Order: sequence, then C-alpha cells, then structure tokens
Amino acid sequence: MFHSIRLLLAMVSVLLLAVPLHAQDSSTTSTVTIPEDLTPEQVDDLVARMSDDQVRAILLERLDAVAEKHAKANEDHEDPLTEINEIWAEMVTSWTQVLTTLPNIVSAQVKAFDNFSTTFGSSGVLKLLGLILMVLVAGYVAEKLFSLLTRKWHEHAGGEDDADLWGAVRYLFRRFCREIAGLVVFYVVIRALGRGLLTTEQITFAAPFVFYLIWIPRLGAAASRFILAPNKPHYRLVNIDDHWAKYLHRNLIGLLILVGLTLFVVRFNALNGVTPADTRIGFWLNAAIHIYIGVIAWTAREGLSQMMLGTDPDHTKFDEEVAHYYPYFAIGVSAVIWFLVEFLIAQRDPTTIALLSKGPHFTTMFWLLIAPALDTLIRGLVRHLQPPMSGEGPLAEKAYRSTKRSYIRIGRVLAGLFVVFMIARVWHLDLRHVASAGIGAEVGGAIIEFLLIIAVGYILNEIVSLWINRRLAKEQTAAEELDEEAGGEGGGAGGSRLATVLPLLRITAQATITVIFGLLALGALGINITPLLAGAGVLGLAIGFGAQKLVADIVGGIFFLIDDAFRVGEYVDVGGTMGTVEKISIRSMQLRHHRGPVHTIPYGEIQKLTNFSRDWVIMKLKFTVPFDTDPNKVKKIFKKIGAEMMADETHKDGFLQPFKSQGVFDFDDVGMIIRGKFMALPGKQFTLRKEIFNRVKAEFNANGIDFARREVRVAIPGLEEAESLTEEQKAAAGAAAADAVNKAQNPA
Repeated sequence: MFHSIRLLLAMVSVLLLAVPLHAQDSSTTSTVTIPEDLTPEQVDDLVARMSDDQVRAILLERLDAVAEKHAKANEDHEDPLTEINEIWAEMVTSWTQVLTTLPNIVSAQVKAFDNFSTTFGSSGVLKLLGLILMVLVAGYVAEKLFSLLTRKWHEHAGGEDDADLWGAVRYLFRRFCREIAGLVVFYVVIRALGRGLLTTEQITFAAPFVFYLIWIPRLGAAASRFILAPNKPHYRLVNIDDHWAKYLHRNLIGLLILVGLTLFVVRFNALNGVTPADTRIGFWLNAAIHIYIGVIAWTAREGLSQMMLGTDPDHTKFDEEVAHYYPYFAIGVSAVIWFLVEFLIAQRDPTTIALLSKGPHFTTMFWLLIAPALDTLIRGLVRHLQPPMSGEGPLAEKAYRSTKRSYIRIGRVLAGLFVVFMIARVWHLDLRHVASAGIGAEVGGAIIEFLLIIAVGYILNEIVSLWINRRLAKEQTAAEELDEEAGGEGGGAGGSRLATVLPLLRITAQATITVIFGLLALGALGINITPLLAGAGVLGLAIGFGAQKLVADIVGGIFFLIDDAFRVGEYVDVGGTMGTVEKISIRSMQLRHHRGPVHTIPYGEIQKLTNFSRDWVIMKLKFTVPFDTDPNKVKKIFKKIGAEMMADETHKDGFLQPFKSQGVFDFDDVGMIIRGKFMALPGKQFTLRKEIFNRVKAEFNANGIDFARREVRVAIPGLEEAESLTEEQKAAAGAAAADAVNKAQNPA
C-alpha cells in the first residue's frame, strides 16, 4: 500500500515538474506522459520535491476519479430481474426477425448464388464444379486402390469364427484404422490436386463443401461402424439389436450430413455477401438438426436404453436409471443447446457469431450426448480388464464388486473432466485462465477451481480406498477360508497384521483427504479458512483437556497395535473376558465369544492381554487305560496314528509337529494316565483333536485295549466263583459296593 502511494506521488511530481512553477496557475494546463517504470530512488527524489498542497490536490483528483468509476460501475450493474427481462426482449426481437425474414429466404439464397456466379461467371462455376468433381473422383479412386492393396491385411485381421471380445475389438479396430487410413489417402490426394488445379479463391468455396458435406459424414460413418457394427452383429461391441443398430447408423450419417449442410450454407452465404440480417436460414437449419435429434432419440429410445445399460450383470440401480432416461436426456440436451445458440445470436456480437459459424455448439452437443456412452464404455472396459476375483466366498465376491465400482467411479470422474475440457476447447475457453482470472471472472473462476479441487480429491480418495480395499479383501478372504475349518471353540488363527491395521488406515486416509481438499475447495471459493483451522485447534485442545480417558484409550490402542498384541480374528483373553477379535476402532476393540455375546473393551482398560492364536498351539491329550496295559504298545499306536495323519492330505497341513506319546503321566484309582501331544496351527487343533480321538479309539479296539473305567471290586473270602453266591450274599456285596462308591464321591 505504501509503495502504491509513493508511485502515485511520483507520477504527480513528474506532472508538476514538467511545468514551470511560475506557470502553474489556474489558467495554465499541460498534458504530460507519466513514466510507469520508476525506481524507488526516483520516487523518493520526486516526493521530496513536492509541496503538501500539490500532493493534496492530486490525491483529491485521483480519489474523485476512482469514486466516479465505482459510481458508473454501480449504475451499469442492474438487478437480475431487469437483466432477465432484457435477455428475453432480445430473444423476442431475434425470433421476430426470424419471422420477418422468412419470405426472404429464397430470394436471399438466389442472391447468394447470383453473387457466386458473378464472382466466377457461368463458365467459371461449371468449371469449378467440374474440377471439384474430378478431384473427388481422383481421391475416391486412390482410396479404393489403397483398400485393394490392404485387403489381405484386413482379411487376416479376423474371421467369422473370431467373435470373442478381444477378437471383435481387434477386427473392428483394424477395420476402423483401415477406413481412416483410406480417408487420409483420400484427403491427401484431393488436397494435393486441389492446390494444384484450383485457385485460392476457388479453394475458399471448395474447401468448406468438401470438409462439411463429405469429410465429416464419412468420418462419422467410420466411427459409427466401429461402435455399432450394423452389418457384423457377432462383432458388435455394444448391447443393441440389429434393427436399432442399423437405424442409428443410417440416421447418424443423415444427421451429420444435415449438420454439414448447415455449416456450409452459413459459410457460403457469408462468402457471397448475404448476412444473417438478410436471412435467418441458419435458424431453420439449426432447428431442423435439433428436431431430427429429438426424433431419433424418441424413436430409438428402446435401442438407446439397451446400449446404455450394457451387459454387465453387476449394474446398479443408478445404471438402470441412466439407461432408461438417456433418450430423454438427449432430447433435453438438444433443446438446451438450441436455446443457447439462439441466445448467443440474439446478443448480435460479431465475434460470437463468427465462432458459432464454426459449429462449437454441435461439438458441445456431441460430447454431452456421448458422455453416457462413455460411462457404458468405462463399465465394459472395467468388466473385461479388471483382474479376476481372488478367492471364493461372499467376502471375495463383495470385494470384487467393490473394486469394480471404484474403478468405474474413477473412470466417470476422469471422463467428466475430459468432456468439460473438450467443450471448453471448442469455445476457446482456457479453464486455467478462468480459474486464475481477476475480477471479471471471479465467480466462474472460483467455481471451476472448486470443482477441479473436489474432482482431484475424489479421485485420490478412490485410489487410496481401492488399494486398501484390495489388500484388505485379500487378507480377509484368506482368514475366512481358515475360519471355516475352526472347531467353533475359539482359539482360531487370526488375520494378518495388515488386516488389522488397514481398516484404521483407510478411515484415517479418507478423513485426511476429505479435510485437506475440503479446506482447499472452500479457500478456492474465497472463504477464509483461517478461523476454521483456529477452531479446530481450540477443539483439539478442549478434547485433550476434557477427555483424558478418550486420549488414554486412543494412545493405548496405538501402542497395542505397534506391539502387534492382537489381530482381527484372533482369540484373546482380556482380564477374564474371552473372545475372538471381531472389530477394532481407534478407541476400543470388540470381542465375540464363541457362544455369541460381543464384548466392547476400551484400550485404556486393558491391563493384560493373553493371545491364544499366535503362531502355534500345543495340544496335550490324556488317555486312561487299565494298569495291566503295556505302555510301549500304546506308544507305538500313537506313533502310527501320528505318521498316518502326517501323510493324510486332509490333515497334514494343520500339523507343525506330529502326534506322539509322552508316556505314562500319572496313576489314579482306576488306571494309568498316558499323555500324547501335537503342535498345530492356531485354529486347526480342534479338528485334529477330534480326528485323533476317533483314531485312538479305533486302534485301541483293534488291539484289545480298553479305556479304564471306575469300578468297585468286592472280595468275599472262601468264594472262588461268583455264580455260587446266594441271594443274600449278592445283596450284601451290592450294598458294600454302593457304600464304597458313596464314600469315594463324598469323602469325609
């Protein structure tokens, strides 16, 4: 600010010093050119030589000029309602002119042809038409010769049996390239011959005719054949039946011819002295184009909906709605573009009218109409280019669909940005300049910059989420396959460390991206984000002081994750509360007991945590056999069972060490306790234990070994056979046995 004042004072000084001091009175005036590139030293020198009255007078003059400028700007600024009324009045005036000049259309065109004939003469016109025809025939012959020379290459590109997706793409793409190459040959030949045979003035009329009425329709026909393949249904890339494919192909060519005719007629009239004020034939031709688009969209709405929906089985309700309403969208776009063109013409700006003569509105309409088709193309490409589903089961299917939708959303944003930039390009709008423009484009520039920031943030968020979700789905699918074989008693193997940390990382990354790009977007709109940052700091400080328990929980959880104390899917014991880690957040963890209850435990309350699912598990099994059993025989049986299970394809992957005997562990009242053990992967031990029990029982039965059972023996002296007991003796023996059992179960 100070520097600006100094420059102003310097310019005033130059003005004053340029006039002799004795001549500076009210009757003397002088015009002086004030230099703009003054150095600070010059400014200081000039200011030092000025008086206070001189500075005051010049400052008052400058302030009055600024005030007058602002007052004029305020007078020029009208309220929105007045502006709308003026715009409508201009539109009505323009349409009134259309009606008043309607009788002049024929006479104006006759005038244009008369001027054209006058320019070249009758013989000159016939000569020009003959030369154009000769050049076109030569170009067409050259194109056909090129097609004959490349026919073998095209026939080799694909056969009738090569109708899979990539075969169809290769065939259609090579055919399209061959057609484009033929059109390039056609263009090169007619350009070379035209420049050699036609004068510059003749080329001025011939070039628009060839470009608008021949080149554009033929180029559009080649693109339509590539997409719709009207005569090659087995190669067709879009989901549309033969009837609608042929209908759209024919009418798209007709539409391009009508567009080319409109542009050529407008250009021809301008070259021959017929202005838009003389005739509004462009209005009627342009209206015919938009009516034609509406007729095509309404008639072929079934085929267009088929094409927009595609064949992806995972389409969403949004995709169905877009496909259903696309024909109506096309009609609406056509109507809006027509109204926009009429509005611009009503402004009577020569620069704008000259720009419209080049057809940017047709290009805009093309990109707007093709935008939903680009969405269908994106969905088709994602469907065929996405890697196949990793793993099986509902988790893998859900992850596959989620990944597909992320790819589609990213593609949609990129396609939207591409369409916006292409439309801006045809209207000669530099979005970067608008986004950084000054007062004149402040609102538009702010909105464009806001949308660009939001789009970049959204794409970045989707990319981060896509990467994390793919890794998380892979980890969770592996954990799910492992849990299917768990015995349902807890202690199963958990997921990887990534499966535990990635959900928290995803939430953190999404929140960070949202906050950063949200603040940047608000800043682009001119909103001061400094108070928001200050408020966030105050809020964080308040949380730090007022929620110490929450901070303790969060900090505790961070250190538990750093220590890798638990993972999602692991079976843990937290202060007597046992369960499988089902979900973690930044504040707490959720444990699900194997019977169903879910326990939520804040990290700050965890004093000790026991993990039953980390790395390996040793399972020890006890078997009670009679005292007369040979321990070595049991040892051999256990060794045999361990060797068989290690060789079994079903169970061998669960073992880390085979099942083996540990010998006699203890004695009790009924027999010997023999113990065996094995080491297994977490979660596999229960399945292996069940199988070992079954095999041990079968082997004991095969080798005549019984499991010991609790029994009471009554010895009666003098009796060698139980059959010789009397009924009284049997009753006494039973009573004695019952008494012994009661004493054993209820010792004094």
